[in-house]
Amino acid sequence: MINYLIAMATFGAIYAILALGLNVMWGMAGMVNLGIVGFYAFGAYVSALLTTKAGAPIALGFAAAIVGTAVMAALTTLGLTRLRDDYLAIVTLGFAEVVRIVAENEIWLTRGTDGISGIPQPLKSTLGPDFNLAYLAFCLAVLALVLFVLERVRTAPFGRVLRAIREDAQIAAFAGKDVLKFKVKAFALGGAVAGLAGALYAHYSSYIVPEIYVPLLTIYIFLALTAGGIGNNWGAVIGAFVVVFCLESTRFLIGVIPWLSAEQLAALREFLVGFGLLLVLFFRPRGLIPEPLPRLVNKV
Repeated sequence: MINYLIAMATFGAIYAILALGLNVMWGMAGMVNLGIVGFYAFGAYVSALLTTKAGAPIALGFAAAIVGTAVMAALTTLGLTRLRDDYLAIVTLGFAEVVRIVAENEIWLTRGTDGISGIPQPLKSTLGPDFNLAYLAFCLAVLALVLFVLERVRTAPFGRVLRAIREDAQIAAFAGKDVLKFKVKAFALGGAVAGLAGALYAHYSSYIVPEIYVPLLTIYIFLALTAGGIGNNWGAVIGAFVVVFCLESTRFLIGVIPWLSAEQLAALREFLVGFGLLLVLFFRPRGLIPEPLPRLVNKV
């Protein structure tokens, strides 16, 4: 039971990092990215391929995942940021599917649906049975670092410009801000964070396969950010842990409702997660931890 709780906490930390990446793009800059799972997968595969096929150190795999995903996010969105929100959401969703399909079919590189196994885990041979607890501590430390950096970004002039673009891009452009440049930077930063989360997952599970990176995972991350509080980094973190708790706690329904089939139980779990979100939004429309509003300074 302890190992199960440690694993769930680890997944919560990884999902929280992924939600923080989405918060930069959507919560701060107002760009709906339904392809966040594509950046998550890209980072995982970059680190996995470097450390398994090229024999690179794990630290280099993490760095390559961050930089590579940031570049990919910038290039992917460079020609998309002029699109309206609905079109941008559709195109980014298509990008995530392209990443998954390429991973399924480029067998020479990714081994297709067989996945990549034997991804090295940091200090696994040294730590032995204590690896899971140590990796949880590592993920929490990375989460704290990412949260600290993004909180500084949120309160910095860069973050204030992103929120201005979110509210009205035309007014921000009229004020002399290069809207396209800021949007690409926001996507690159959010993509880098998502790539880091992907690398963390790959080196924790030691095995990745394309079927992991389905659109449903994007929905979970959107649920986490919506429930926690769009635009609030702390809300993204709390929301991610709440979603993981809801997903995992509903697994035990099989003991309470034994007459349901596996398919019915899976559908019931999704229903309960969605219903829980509706309750949160009904009682807390701006999320569990709403984005703090800027203070108005009265000048005499």
